[in-house]
Amino acid sequence: MSSKTDKFSRRDFLKTAGAVGIGSMLSPIGSLTNAQESSNPNETPIKVVPTRPFGKTGVDVSILSLGGAFHYSNLLLMKQALNMGVTYWDTAPGYGGGQSEAGIGKYFEKFPEDRKKVFLVTKADTFDPPRMTKTLNQSLESMNTSFVDLYFLHGISYPEQADKQIKAWADEAKIQGKIRFFGFSTHSNMEDCLLGAAKLGWIDGIMLTYNFRVMHSDRMKRAVDDCYRAGIGLTAMKTQSTGWGSKRGPLNDKERALLNRFERKGLTTGQAKLKVVWDDDRIASICAHMTNMQYLTENASAAMDSKKLSDDDIDYLKDYARETASNYCAGCRHICESTIDEKVPVNDIMRYLMYSRCYGDSEGAKAAFKEVPSEVRERMALVDYRDAENRCPQGMPIGRLMREAVIELA
Repeated sequence: MSSKTDKFSRRDFLKTAGAVGIGSMLSPIGSLTNAQESSNPNETPIKVVPTRPFGKTGVDVSILSLGGAFHYSNLLLMKQALNMGVTYWDTAPGYGGGQSEAGIGKYFEKFPEDRKKVFLVTKADTFDPPRMTKTLNQSLESMNTSFVDLYFLHGISYPEQADKQIKAWADEAKIQGKIRFFGFSTHSNMEDCLLGAAKLGWIDGIMLTYNFRVMHSDRMKRAVDDCYRAGIGLTAMKTQSTGWGSKRGPLNDKERALLNRFERKGLTTGQAKLKVVWDDDRIASICAHMTNMQYLTENASAAMDSKKLSDDDIDYLKDYARETASNYCAGCRHICESTIDEKVPVNDIMRYLMYSRCYGDSEGAKAAFKEVPSEVRERMALVDYRDAENRCPQGMPIGRLMREAVIELA
């Protein structure tokens, strides 16, 4: 991890917050930086999240990105994140029940001087250039800003979706000063999307599902390396990679062993999962869904802690990933969906189950599920998924999960 800070735990953070007072913790980021560099040995240094270069853009971004937590009620959380050095903010028109961008707009209305400190990212909810223009203009108005730093084509599954028309649109938006950089996010077929992007020569940034479960395959390593060498800034998401295959309940033996291992090292399992991704210097930032001060504090303290996981820790996570593979959808939709006669978006529905079961966002999951064509929803519980299950590299019980989704997400 590219940081010069010493080990900085959640306990250290809370101690610092208590020593300087909440008013000081909410002072501008410049004040925090000055305090960190102060030569007074009696002052308590206030550390901030370190940064990394974002591809070839010439911009350094915080290695922790604040994602999906923006609402009118979260202005204090946003101010605190900024003061802790979390300067990369990620949103989209549909996040937070459609209130996320409006929450950012309220923040910049209250703290207009902070806009220049934030690397602001939002996304297009369409692949049609004229509609992208409309969506971008609405986002700018909602967020009370004249531009975004990075604009993503949201959720592509195939590199061909970033076509010449999209490039022409992005070039024009840059000329107009509405966006600085352009790229895409991807939840599925990530390796294909990255390998394709590395050849295009005009993608500035990519947000991809990247975690201890998917990062070790040879193909993913090559895809990430190709993008890194092409100067594309990479942001990891879904880093917690909680099993999507079963409803959350009491910890099983494997989960308890994982928890105990990292608790002995003073880490939560969530912090350990972040650290294994930060250990890859090719990843510029991790976008984490942080909805309250506890998540922000724990994630930021992990980012400020320069201590790395041991090789044994990383091997343990690899073993855990193998042992629990059947609970996790790795996003290789081209494998399972190509075997199904009915056009069931298996990968998308797996993600909706994850939103409901792991994020606790049942309403958002149900809203997304309703976007699946009604004729597909009506038939999907009756589809024969045996060929898909036989080909699934994770060994997931796809048929059972699709039937459960019909009931849970209705």
